[in-house]
Amino acid sequence: MSTAEGHRPANGSAGRPHPWPGSAPGGPAAHRVAVLALPGVLPLDLGIPVQAFGPEPHYRVTVCADPGAGPVHCGGFTVTAPAGLEALGDADTVVVPGYEDPEAPPPPAVLAAIRSAHARGARLVSICTGAFALAAAGLLDGRPATTHWRDAADLQRRYPLVDVRPNQLYVDDGDILTSAGVTAGIDLCLHIIRRDHGAAAANDRARALVAPPQRPGGQAQFIDRFRPVGRGDELAPVRAWMLDNLAHRHSVDELARRAHMSRRTFIRRFQHETDTSPMAWLTAARIDWARELLETTAAPVEQVARLSGLGSPAAFRAAFHRHVGTSPSDYRTTFRA
Repeated sequence: MSTAEGHRPANGSAGRPHPWPGSAPGGPAAHRVAVLALPGVLPLDLGIPVQAFGPEPHYRVTVCADPGAGPVHCGGFTVTAPAGLEALGDADTVVVPGYEDPEAPPPPAVLAAIRSAHARGARLVSICTGAFALAAAGLLDGRPATTHWRDAADLQRRYPLVDVRPNQLYVDDGDILTSAGVTAGIDLCLHIIRRDHGAAAANDRARALVAPPQRPGGQAQFIDRFRPVGRGDELAPVRAWMLDNLAHRHSVDELARRAHMSRRTFIRRFQHETDTSPMAWLTAARIDWARELLETTAAPVEQVARLSGLGSPAAFRAAFHRHVGTSPSDYRTTFRA
């Protein structure tokens, strides 16, 4: 499944209930989960692991914070954490929810506590921009990870050694798991319950959360739609004509003639103005138009394929899945008004 790509099996137990130490139901032997509230923690991101794991008898959840960082403000209210960073010292799983300003690295004491937890064998989990904290601790270098699609490029820029997977809802890399934004944290928490205690336990928790046990597709289906802007206007008339004629077959030679340029000059100028090739730009525009048709009309898939210029229904489904991460029918079910 694409959402869990990059999974490194932990103790060879991938796909089976995981016999974590101290996983007996209830009491002090329950699996200890520390949820680390960083300054500016996002309220929903903080609540997801508490709500997902808290009612489960196999887990004991503690919200903690760095006492040296002062009060933790959270979307208009203040979080009073019952524990400090010492909670990371004996946690079996450490969850780092997203926070408002990933440009600001966590305090050194927090990074040291995260590194220490990982070094002694704790499982690390991030939700949304919480991945920035794990990256700042140097724990994502050379590993696959994801975050909210709006922040994925920034994560890659700031931490180039991280293998950022912007299209995935979550990435399971064994002892470190990361998720995309907001509700993808629910997907990841359910995946963890499934990994620890099997599908039945995850399905039961999903019913209680009124959430699907597993969502189809990846994060690409939620990314903002294509916005055809360019740095220059020399080829703007050609791009406007392309947008008005998406259903037509186009070739680079035809487009170059329309621009009164040689093929080579046209490709170079198009790349300069758009940072991509003419055919890649055209495909992105066609996928965008297909998404709009699926969201706003009841046109059958065959008609959407023809109107968008993406070829036969089979070719359209393949291209749509490749770019959006889900099928046209599933996309319509999710986003049709």
